[in-house]
Amino acid sequence: MLLSITEKAAEKIKQIAQKQGKPENALRIQVVGGGCSGLSYQFGFADEISPKDKVMEQHGVKVALDARTLLYVAGSELDYEQGLMKSGFKVKNPNATVSCSCGESFSV
Repeated sequence: MLLSITEKAAEKIKQIAQKQGKPENALRIQVVGGGCSGLSYQFGFADEISPKDKVMEQHGVKVALDARTLLYVAGSELDYEQGLMKSGFKVKNPNATVSCSCGESFSV
């Protein structure tokens, strides 16, 4: 699988999509330049899907990835972690060689 999604992440994605009035939209994950390690993840709901996008579905959630992002996240797992100090999506990326201490950025 190109990217796996945990059930916990899928449920949170569904909740957010419903709240934003976009229950049918795919979650778009992009890798963009920035952050203290050079690259960071960007999440949003796709209003349009390009024919060049790779779209996958797991646990009832669709995810759209562009070709550039796919190079960086192939083999990764998207999870949702909830704690006392911080809650949010976490990409467990086996391709990342360096991650910053906050977990928001990485490099390969």
